[in-house]
Amino acid sequence: MASHIVGYPRMGPKRELKFALESFWDKKSSAEDLQKVAAGLRSSIWKQMADAGIKYIPSNTFSYYDQVLDTTALLGAVPPRYGWNGGEIGFDTYFSMARGNASVPAMEMTKWFDTNYHFIVPELGPDVRFSYASHKAVDEYKEAKALGVNTVPVLVGPVSYLLLSKPAKGVEKTFSLLSLLPKILPIYKEVISELKAAGASWIQFDEPTLVLDLDAHQLQAFTAAYADLESTLSGLNVLIETYFADLSSGAYKTLIELKGVTAYGLDLVRGTKTIDLIKTNFPKGKFLFAGVVDGRNIWANDLASSLGTLQALEAIVGKDNLVVSTSCSLLHTAVDLVNETKLDDEIKSWLAFAAQKVVEVNALAKALAGQKDEAFFASNATAQASRKSSPRVTNEAVQKAAAALKGSDHRRATNVSARLDAQQKKLNLPILPTTTIGSFPQTLELRRVRREFKANKISEENYVKAIKEEIKKVVDLQEELDIDVLVHGEPERNDMVEYFGEQLSGFAFTVNGWVQSYGSRCVKPPIIYGDVSRPKPMTVFWSSTAQSMTSRPMKGMLTGPVTILNWSFVRNDQPRFETCYQIALAIKDEVEDLEKAGINVIQIDEAALREGLPLRKSEHAFYLKWAVHSFRITNCGVKDTTQIHTHMCYSNFNDIIHSIIDMDADVITIENSRSDEKLLSVFREGVKYGAGIGPGVYDIHSPRIPSTEEIADRINKMLAVLETNILWVNPDCGLKTRKYAEVKPALNNMVAAAKLLRTQLASAK
Repeated sequence: MASHIVGYPRMGPKRELKFALESFWDKKSSAEDLQKVAAGLRSSIWKQMADAGIKYIPSNTFSYYDQVLDTTALLGAVPPRYGWNGGEIGFDTYFSMARGNASVPAMEMTKWFDTNYHFIVPELGPDVRFSYASHKAVDEYKEAKALGVNTVPVLVGPVSYLLLSKPAKGVEKTFSLLSLLPKILPIYKEVISELKAAGASWIQFDEPTLVLDLDAHQLQAFTAAYADLESTLSGLNVLIETYFADLSSGAYKTLIELKGVTAYGLDLVRGTKTIDLIKTNFPKGKFLFAGVVDGRNIWANDLASSLGTLQALEAIVGKDNLVVSTSCSLLHTAVDLVNETKLDDEIKSWLAFAAQKVVEVNALAKALAGQKDEAFFASNATAQASRKSSPRVTNEAVQKAAAALKGSDHRRATNVSARLDAQQKKLNLPILPTTTIGSFPQTLELRRVRREFKANKISEENYVKAIKEEIKKVVDLQEELDIDVLVHGEPERNDMVEYFGEQLSGFAFTVNGWVQSYGSRCVKPPIIYGDVSRPKPMTVFWSSTAQSMTSRPMKGMLTGPVTILNWSFVRNDQPRFETCYQIALAIKDEVEDLEKAGINVIQIDEAALREGLPLRKSEHAFYLKWAVHSFRITNCGVKDTTQIHTHMCYSNFNDIIHSIIDMDADVITIENSRSDEKLLSVFREGVKYGAGIGPGVYDIHSPRIPSTEEIADRINKMLAVLETNILWVNPDCGLKTRKYAEVKPALNNMVAAAKLLRTQLASAK
């Protein structure tokens, strides 16, 4: 029985690629140095899978930024502003598209389906001249082959690539991206031909958009694309991989009828209903790559249950045609549990990271083939039983409090217009008030202080002193820049979710459980293993300390319940909404303690609310109902004069704008700058928004410093569709990943732009 891995984490067990990328970007190392680190990581990944007995090992899943940008490079679809003149795309052009440079901004970045991973959105139009401009897929296949590993090269499928793209600036929004299929397929044919010539026997096309709500025209594009590729694919085994959700009956029918396709990879963790479609109709002689090992969570697989599922599928598709696989790429989970030295043995026994999931896949494949490792299965069964019965998992008081929430919708008693009037009387802010999103640059010195405190190398007294000094520096800088509503800069936090999870019960933490978010940015998601509560205040001391340093309003900074949920590895033994309600109650306690401490502006970030939206529209309403309700729970008890802010990150918000309004926040700050003001279109179309709103005026994920004039122009575009008295001026996200040399001039220009517009508006009266 064969085994397969859809994809594997790239950063390395100790984030080796992250540090190599950042060293290269900072011009401290060469391209050759970066390539050497990358080659070492690829080699170890391929060897690890081969040693574990995996038959179908992927290649070309390694990326210096993301796999969609790799495909943009492969197709030579470089926007003209980057000045690329043809030939093989190098790092300069590649990273300029991803991050921008001193003269031009980056391409738009958005979330990869409903994950916390991001991709760079291709910008396409009728005039794009596609060309074969990156030979990475072939080069990596040859590299693995030279190491003695025959891999399955992986490409983002042509239809998914186009469906994940957007019309370039200046191209009609109604332009059919799928009309470009005949222009990109010749390049796919070149790649396929080169892979065949290099000795590849299998090829994997990732077509995850098949799980979305697609119309007949979009489904037909898959049929047309693979019919066109059929003759080129002849002689290869072709796997079409889907993941993250069930397939609709129409999408499943389209998939199994594709020309030239040998195998279908299906997510049977998040797509359990797809099993019914397989039972009804599975094409004779084809392979099923059954994704039964969860690629998006860190819980050990229930091997006995998965084996039962596989045995049932084996009876349908045939013994020789069933391949055990992961549900999706393991990119979305942590790398290796072996590196976790501080997790206690009980919790550790419940977990499996990417390296352990590779072993699970192979153990299931061997069990199906009659070579079951009885000791391994017995150990797994013991761990499963331990997790179900452990007293650490259940807190009856928390469950009772969460159950009591069902009787109310937890709205604030006064409408937002009246609240804003009361808040203005208290805060006395100018029009177009300026603020930032929360974090300030995390310097090497600051990281050292936190690291040494965690390692007990410095005392709590010295740690508190150092953090207070950092807060004072950030407060003084904001006053010098003349920002209206200040933040304390979050120097005590390495990560916005990890920080809160460390102080809530029901959470566990890793030392090296890093997961890539975008580029070199990695996060370390907490593990929610049990019922959640707040033993004591979490942020009140730091917020009060910061407020004592200034007479200006100081924002209390919290992470919202939906974001904590969506950016954690969540327990899978109860519905997600029940866990979310528990977190909401904990944050509610914190909000009310901040208010009692004299904090008049409290930001409850829901950066990931849109990210958690189910991929199928039929499931949207239920998710949005409990997600929005969870946010309202956190702040339903505050006074009218306490101003509640929230912040949302890179996502397409237009389709959930009414739910955002229903959150009933006083002010929302939201990404806007990198998506060509896409957000503003919803207001041009007549949506009325009465609360405060701060669409980001510049992109913080790029090192580029925008001019005062550029920011003023952005603000003017906002004023064309939003009332002056509700508009806020702010960057589009936190500043922790930037350097002070970039932050100071950018914020200075932002404040100058706001003041310029205030003067112009005053003189126009």
